[in-house]
Amino acid sequence: MAKLLIITQVYENYGAHDWDGRGECPQYWKAKGGCDYIVKNVDVNRVDEAVKSVWNQVECANEHYRETIIASSVVADDYLTEFEQSQLEYEGVIRFPAKELTV
Repeated sequence: MAKLLIITQVYENYGAHDWDGRGECPQYWKAKGGCDYIVKNVDVNRVDEAVKSVWNQVECANEHYRETIIASSVVADDYLTEFEQSQLEYEGVIRFPAKELTV
């Protein structure tokens, strides 16, 4: 067993609030970072199934906001995300761990 790291990209619709006076709303999706998710105890032979099983916990889309999976990989059980590593380096503690998902 290992951990599965899922990385997402978040987009925000800047056009959803800017009406042009003619009742039209031009769409302007801007990338706004993303999130790291961890799924523990993943069978390395069933990674695709694990990603599909947590898809609805991660991805969402509406007229204002979208979050989509852009990458996934199997990592060691002691793996720390880049953000977790920087928290340890600068603060000595992880206050904001990666979001943990359940299969």
